Amino acid sequence: MALQAVIFDMDGVLVDSEGFWAQAELDVFSSYGVQVTEELAANTKYMTTREVTEFWYERFPWENLDVASVEQKVITRVIEYIQSEDCTMSGVQGFIKDLKSKDYKIGLATNAPLQVADAVLEKLQVRDLFDTVHSSEFETQGKPHPAVYLTSAKNLGVPPEHCIAIEDSHSGLLAAKGAGMKTIVFTNNDESIDFDNADFRILNFEQTLLPLFG
Repeated sequence: MALQAVIFDMDGVLVDSEGFWAQAELDVFSSYGVQVTEELAANTKYMTTREVTEFWYERFPWENLDVASVEQKVITRVIEYIQSEDCTMSGVQGFIKDLKSKDYKIGLATNAPLQVADAVLEKLQVRDLFDTVHSSEFETQGKPHPAVYLTSAKNLGVPPEHCIAIEDSHSGLLAAKGAGMKTIVFTNNDESIDFDNADFRILNFEQTLLPLFG
């Protein structure tokens, strides 16, 4: 397999931000009368921000503000958390720079809105290392649908079979697999995580680059 490109997921891979989304959604939706419960929130974990907002609106419709405006409030809150909290995955900048020095093309494929991706790359100061940054907000379906990965590969000019995706979720791995890519699950040092649909596993970004990358 001649790898030419590495495509990163964002939340849970570049930044430890999953908790920011949960808190932002609780903050914003509760302020509009939504009764956010853990049981219902579990259904939204892998949705796009628009899908999450529509999910809550259907159950607890609010007045005086459209869905898009409430969605933007969630996005703004998440960006505030990213900018103010220490959430960078340890070693990830060096990992990306090492890949770039080996002439791999680098991509980002996320279900999160592009505004959030831009904030993350600015925080990590790695925007210039990415050849493409793509969000599911520009696709008809988010992960686990493969669209965001297929478009990312197209933007990179690399066939999907020559790309490898780094993901932290079953949903993301399904999306990359569906696009025909090899996959790496990133576990953030949790040795109990070992998705059987991933081709490889990385515990953290401070270990030596896998032999896979040469």
